[in-house]
Amino acid sequence: MQSPFTLDTDGLVLAVRLTPRASRTGLDGVRTEADGRPILSLRVAAPPVDGAANAALIAFVARSLGLRKAEVTLLSGETSRTKRLHLSGDPQGLATRVRAWLAGELTRAER
Repeated sequence: MQSPFTLDTDGLVLAVRLTPRASRTGLDGVRTEADGRPILSLRVAAPPVDGAANAALIAFVARSLGLRKAEVTLLSGETSRTKRLHLSGDPQGLATRVRAWLAGELTRAER
């Protein structure tokens, strides 16, 4: 399976499909878009109003991967369900954390 992220010189770029107004915030796994690209499916309880869903997305991803919110930035998709996030840090270290998160192996102690 391909990864929903690409390595960058100063981190990685994560492709996300966001579902706002969900019953709870969480990770739904990786799915394949119509064009064959893998994308990470996430849901947040926040509504898509005044950037609340985007803020909840950034907070959730940062908390899940043990990053500061300032290390997670929205590159594109501010008003779309399909978004691209940039995670700042060591690209290989971030890739390892994202893979572990997707596999359900990242425990709270490691975050």
